[in-house]
Amino acid sequence: MKNDIAGKNADKIWEICSEALKRAVPSDEERRKTIEFSMRLVELLKRELAYDNIDAIVQIEGSIAKDTWLAGEKDIDIFILLPKDYGKEIFTRVLEAAKRVSGDNYLEAYAEHPYIEAYINGFTVNFVPCFRIEEASEAKSSVDRTPFHTLYVKSHVNEKVKNEIRLLKRFMHGIGVYGAEIKIGGFSGYLCEILTLYYGSFIRVLEAASKWRKGEVIDIEGYYKSYEDARRIFQNEPLIVIDPVDRNRNVASAVRLDRLSEFVMASRLFLKKPYIEFFYPSEIEAYSAEDLIGAISSKGTAFIFIKTGTIRAVPDILWGQLYRSQKALANLIEQFDFEIMRSNVWSDEKSTNIFIFELRSRSLPNVRKHIGPPIEKIEDCEKFLRKHLNSHLTLSGPRIEGDKLVIEKKRRYKDVVDLLMDNLKNGGKNLGVASLVSQAFRDSLEILINDEISKFYSMNRDFASFLTKYLMGRPQWLS
Repeated sequence: MKNDIAGKNADKIWEICSEALKRAVPSDEERRKTIEFSMRLVELLKRELAYDNIDAIVQIEGSIAKDTWLAGEKDIDIFILLPKDYGKEIFTRVLEAAKRVSGDNYLEAYAEHPYIEAYINGFTVNFVPCFRIEEASEAKSSVDRTPFHTLYVKSHVNEKVKNEIRLLKRFMHGIGVYGAEIKIGGFSGYLCEILTLYYGSFIRVLEAASKWRKGEVIDIEGYYKSYEDARRIFQNEPLIVIDPVDRNRNVASAVRLDRLSEFVMASRLFLKKPYIEFFYPSEIEAYSAEDLIGAISSKGTAFIFIKTGTIRAVPDILWGQLYRSQKALANLIEQFDFEIMRSNVWSDEKSTNIFIFELRSRSLPNVRKHIGPPIEKIEDCEKFLRKHLNSHLTLSGPRIEGDKLVIEKKRRYKDVVDLLMDNLKNGGKNLGVASLVSQAFRDSLEILINDEISKFYSMNRDFASFLTKYLMGRPQWLS
């Protein structure tokens, strides 16, 4: 890495990266405990599968298998590789065996096919069945490729490269763009590994990324004759990184445009003004309840907090449902002319979920202007007049402005709280609210305005930190 650093900040960058790496590499003790625990789970699952007469290969995948995981990470991926002739019906039997290994604390989920996320001895363990294939192009689902990803990375790394990968992962963690899960929409561990292999070091990744443009193409194995060929295949994707084990897959497909832009900007700023907080940001001190109220009132906008209770689902399913519901709620609010300044979602992934909508105003005038057809459209004008001329909702008009008929009509909803309560009391599924969220609305809907959130804010430290960051309105690395 040191040889890759040039310019007036070279010494400072080297110093910061060296400090970050010391903290990012797992200790010998942590490595030993993690590997021993992982292998114990593998052996337990092998025994259970043998008891059920299931032919399977059980192996560790992901960053633990590649030795690129970060200190403190507690994620273990255990894959169960099955013969293709079994068919997908075998997955249920495999996961029953995994449940016996997991104990009681697990969630069953379904992505392209079912898997189990278990919580054992402080680790999050994913038990993932997949098919044993000869080439990645035979994959029936994305998880079938994972063993090929592991083999590819392991065959291209040494101890130096592993540490360069750790620096990139830690940097992305620090700026909040690490993770391909739906909640984050950022860079997966595998993507970090491929970027480091392609550019050669952490610093070279940052130097390249600082100049990236939307639609950047990285093709480590040179599958495509030109970048334009790749862009035609992966249209409108912000970043295109061709999977070295499957030319038809974009490793960066999960990366949202805002996460890509944050990484590009953070890369530029770190190279210009490096400091350790890019890797390990300081904990934000949450506002006091009094300061919270002051921060909200100073904006002069209306904060709407739509709060629900428990939604039992693994995080990826939960956040998919929350984001889908956020869009549905935004559509409802804007359909009735309320202007959204910003919105966000918070969840503790256990007992509470909160949608935040910051509106220009909570209430609107009693009247709204409704523009009708141009007078040259005879039939449309007649229909407009029949509908509105004697309607009790018409407060003014019809009249002609320019060449169009115009009325002023009574709004159905002046207050956004009335709008939300009326439309969500039955769950809002007809509006596009996702099924699990819809059920939560039916069971435990609560709508809070502005400082009405302060009681929950004072009781929940994580939410207090989240809302403080939201109100500050800028990433911690942008200083």
